[in-house]
Formats: sequence, structure tokens, C-alpha cells
Amino acid sequence: MKRNIGQEILDGIAAIKGSGGVRHTVEAPGQSTTLEDFFSKHFQGQTEAAVSLRGYRYREDLTQKQLADLSGIPQRHISKMENGKRPIGKERAKKLAKVLNADYRLFL
Repeated sequence: MKRNIGQEILDGIAAIKGSGGVRHTVEAPGQSTTLEDFFSKHFQGQTEAAVSLRGYRYREDLTQKQLADLSGIPQRHISKMENGKRPIGKERAKKLAKVLNADYRLFL
């Protein structure tokens, strides 16, 4: 079975954020984790915003180039944002959220 990392990211984020930050089962029955623990374990050294951006882009089945064309943000900037080398910022977050059908606060 093909692993869909984008969906795994989104499921983990949604499960924990939907629980109000309390411990919630994310990985397997009987195991629970906080959002911070989830990210530190699976995405060490990456920001939540960068991981969320990549996950939502995968969910929408878009390449970085397609997202750049739809959002008006240069592809090189999207690449840097996904790798945590460039802050997303509120205005860019709003543009990305509109294209990705998401709440812009996920990218801040």
C-alpha cells in the first residue's frame, strides 16, 4: 500500500487540534501524544507551519509550481517555506489558505 504522508500529516494535526491540545490517539490504538510530541517525533527540526503547508499541498494534489501559479507566490518561496527557511507571514498564509481550502492560521 502506498504511503500518503500528506494525509498522515493532516490526520495527525486534525486529531490533536480537534481535541483542544489534550492527549489524543494519533499513531496507534493505545498510544496517545500531544501535537508537540507528534511533530518532534515525526518531523524533527521542521516547523508546524512548514509541515502543514506541505501536507495541505499534497492533500490538494498540487505541485509547488501549481500552488505558485494559483497563489501568486513564487515557487522558490514556497519551497523555502516548506523547508522552514522562509517565514510564511500572515498575508502569504491567507493567499495559501485560500488556494488550499484551509485556515490561514495553520501556516503561521
